[in-house]
Amino acid sequence: TFLYGEIKMPGKANAPKSGNELREQVINLANSLGLEAKREVKAARRLWGAARSIDVVVTDKNSGKRLGIECKHQSTSGSAEEKIFATVQDIAFWPIPGIVVISGEGFSENIKGYLMSTGKVIWYTELEDWLRLYFGL
Repeated sequence: TFLYGEIKMPGKANAPKSGNELREQVINLANSLGLEAKREVKAARRLWGAARSIDVVVTDKNSGKRLGIECKHQSTSGSAEEKIFATVQDIAFWPIPGIVVISGEGFSENIKGYLMSTGKVIWYTELEDWLRLYFGL
């Protein structure tokens, strides 16, 4: 079982090593489930006025149901976890439902509990189950 990134998962060698790699793994996972995935989809403006681009938009071609996914990776302590607060708030203004997928061992213990409590942040290792539930696969 994977709990807040503390327990080592099999296949760790395949774990994403950057935000871009995480995004590509999310796209590959969605495609493997029969879902359509598009990267860097434009979606109006952010809270502070900058152009908004959602990392990945996943669509079930049968139902038309969509989900936006932001991808955040942090291998060492740093600024990715600080950006997630604004990202979680920004999702509320998307024209579609959204989540943040995280990976990496650099998230502080204090932030892990908060992120999971939002209901909008999940670990990459849990994404397949989450997508299956959300899209009814």
